[in-house]
Amino acid sequence: MTETLVRGEFARLAYRLGRSAATGVLTVTPQRGAAERFVLRRGYVMAADAAAPGPDAARRLARAAAFDRARWSFDGGTAAYPPGAVDRQVSLAAWSRAHLEAQVDSARAQRLVRELAGVRLALRPDLAPPPALCDDTDRRVLDAMRAPRRLDQIWPLARTPRFRLLTFLHFLHAVGAVEVHGVGAPRAREADPSARARRVLGVDGAADREAVKRAYRRLARALHPDLHPSASDERRARLARKFAEVSAAYRQLLGAP
Repeated sequence: MTETLVRGEFARLAYRLGRSAATGVLTVTPQRGAAERFVLRRGYVMAADAAAPGPDAARRLARAAAFDRARWSFDGGTAAYPPGAVDRQVSLAAWSRAHLEAQVDSARAQRLVRELAGVRLALRPDLAPPPALCDDTDRRVLDAMRAPRRLDQIWPLARTPRFRLLTFLHFLHAVGAVEVHGVGAPRAREADPSARARRVLGVDGAADREAVKRAYRRLARALHPDLHPSASDERRARLARKFAEVSAAYRQLLGAP
């Protein structure tokens, strides 16, 4: 199966493949230029350059992330990789975090504060960073987000500089690991029913029909209970409720029956 990526979506894809410990071959083909092909083993990229495995893999991942528009496919289950490559592997989840956190400067941090003002945030446990990716500060932030809390409530519990907290929250939000559970005060734009639908699908007001469809397909693959046959009845019921909410949001935005 081949899917389309636009600029800004590759890091989320890479994180989810890393977090799920995917093994296989990921191919990313831009509209123009050569494709990037990554051999993955349990969520790690097997680097080809033995002399500088980290920089080589990071450079190729950054190139894929910079594609304006590309097609990607993942051939799961492939275990072939160069001899000795196990000793030169790079964590996809760790690269995604570093790539996303590097996007935050003081201006973006201030925008993030404004966007999150009054909003209550909660962690999606199914997309939380793996323990190996977290330090004590991260764990305090994640613990604070086990229940919906506002930014001003999370910060004292995190016991870290605000900029450090904001970069981590930007990463979590970008990979879909944050749920918005409500706002402290109503805002004018919330009178528009499509505003909530966009939040559910994780798209902004500039998203076109194709972006909405891509967001829906990603969520549908993650949430459809039929795709989780081994899940417990309780978890399948939760997935069904979330899938129904996503489907309703999709219909709201596209006017589908």
